[in-house]
This record gives sequence, C-alpha cells and structure tokens, in this order.
Amino acid sequence: MAKPNYSFEKRQKELAKKRKKEEKKQRKAGTQNELPPDGSPRSA
Repeated sequence: MAKPNYSFEKRQKELAKKRKKEEKKQRKAGTQNELPPDGSPRSA
C-alpha cells in the first residue's frame, strides 16, 4: 500500500486558501466601485 503524500495535500490546501483569499480581495475591490448610490449591494 502506498503511503499518503502529506506535503502534496498541504500544498494543495495552501493554494486553495490563497486562491480563495485572492477571490475575496477581488470581490471586495470590485464591489466598492459598483455600489449603487443608495448603498445597497446589487445582485449580479
């Protein structure tokens, strides 16, 4: 039986976390510029 490659799992987890953080950053930056004058978030 093959042993699990924990370093690969850790790397994948770190990449997923980084990707999610970047998406959140982009979404946050995008929504600040696209808010309607009344301040309510618009549905995309």
